[in-house]
Order: sequence, then structure tokens, then C-alpha cells
Amino acid sequence: MNDLNQFFDPNFWHKIFELNESPARLAIAVVDIAIVSFFLYMGIRYVQGTKLMTLVRGVIIFLFIKVLAGFAGLTTVEWLLNQVITYGAIACVIIFQPEIRRALESLGRTTALFTPTKKGSLDGHLSAYEKSFAYMSERKIGALIAIEQSQTLAEFVSTGIKLDADITSELIINIFIPNTPLHDGAVIVQGDKIAVTSAYLPLTERAGISKQFGTRHRAAIGLSEVSDALIIVVSEETGGISVAHNGEFFADLSKERFHDFLVAVLNNPHLKKEKGEKK
Repeated sequence: MNDLNQFFDPNFWHKIFELNESPARLAIAVVDIAIVSFFLYMGIRYVQGTKLMTLVRGVIIFLFIKVLAGFAGLTTVEWLLNQVITYGAIACVIIFQPEIRRALESLGRTTALFTPTKKGSLDGHLSAYEKSFAYMSERKIGALIAIEQSQTLAEFVSTGIKLDADITSELIINIFIPNTPLHDGAVIVQGDKIAVTSAYLPLTERAGISKQFGTRHRAAIGLSEVSDALIIVVSEETGGISVAHNGEFFADLSKERFHDFLVAVLNNPHLKKEKGEKK
């Protein structure tokens, strides 16, 4: 298949499914089409509920019109649509660069093949997280903490105020006490240190999120969509503890489920960070 016109050429598809073609050639063609269909399906699922979905609908209608123009013999219309497709693809890359970047980051997050495994122990931090979040939850103190896993959060660390402090429940609580200089923004944990506070995280553009969840929750979901970090949120409206991880959001966790979640993620040997690792 040399170009898009060939894809919409009826003769091309006729040759693929000709009866005199060998069974092996037909099988390869079926697999080829199945792979393309799978990636198209996954792509549509990814953009569903985002502003990109409107663009996808427009592109599908546009291609449908192009096919009709080709069958009707409207040569000039078909030529014009070909030019729009050629330059429109370049324009889409420029206009939707942030969305494309997020999609590639999400793809990279699905595998740890090129990510070095780091070892270490975070068991001592579990009690600090549980104690501090239980305290803040009972008093409805809003909080947002991102715990770095295998993928670096250096891009977001640079937006915060450097702390480089040991992880203790007392420090976490004091950071988020209302009307203190550091309570706004997110705390980012790297290894066995609280790296920064007051950091800015990307907000999700996902549709359908309940109105009861505010900016902290949207920031937690947004970071989980572009990294494998574990993000924990306390709502200042309800005191509920929520967790975002690998694009999934778990709201209003009980103390038992929150404990199980921390153990499952932070004690995973493939996600542990090496203490004080420096090169």
C-alpha cells in the first residue's frame, strides 16, 4: 500500500480477496487488516470522552465523503480532499501536540522494558502515609501527594519548592495545614525523601468526572495518565481519601482498602525506588 488512495481503491481490496490467491497470502492479508483494526479501535477508545473525539468524528465523515467522491467520479473534489488530507495531517500534529504527547507517554507507561528496575525498601514509609492521611481525613485537610515509581517525575519536581526531607507523618501533616506557605500544590516523593512541595501537576481532560471532585483530584488523575506514580488525595470537602494509579481513579477508600493499596503498590519489588540512589 503506497498511499491513501490505494487504500480506498476497490481494485486493491479485490486483489487481496481474489479466489485465485494462495491461502497463505489471504491469511496474511486478514492478519494485516486485523492488526490495523485493533489499533484503530484502541485509538478511538483512548480519545473517547476527550475533545479529540470531535476531531475523530470529523475525520471519519471526511474520509466517507472522499470515498463517495471517488466512486462518483468527482475527480476535482477528490483531488481537493487529498490535498486537505496531506496538509491536514501536518496541521493536526502541530495543533494537538499536547494530546499526542500524552498518548505516547501513556503507551510508554504500559511497559517497563526500557525502565531500569530499582530496589529498596519503602516499608517504613507505609505507617507515615497511613497516619498522616488518617489525621488529615478526619479533619478534612486537603492534601495531594505523588509518590514516584519507575518513571521519573523530574519535569514536575522542577515546578515545586525544594525540600529534600525525610518522610514523616508529622512533616506531611504540617505541610498541608491550611494557610501555611507550602500547603498549595502537590508534594512529590522521590525515593525515601520528600523532594518538593507546592508542585504543579497536569490536569486531566477526561470527561465524565463527578463535580464533587475538584482540582486536586483532576491533578491526581492527570499525573496518573502520564506516569506510573501513585497519587494520593484527601478531599477538603468530605475528608475522603482517593488514589490514582496508572490512569485509574479509586475514590473514597476505607482505611483497610487504602492500606491494602499502599502495600500492593509500594511493596511491589518492580516499583521500589533505591534509597539515596545517585550517580
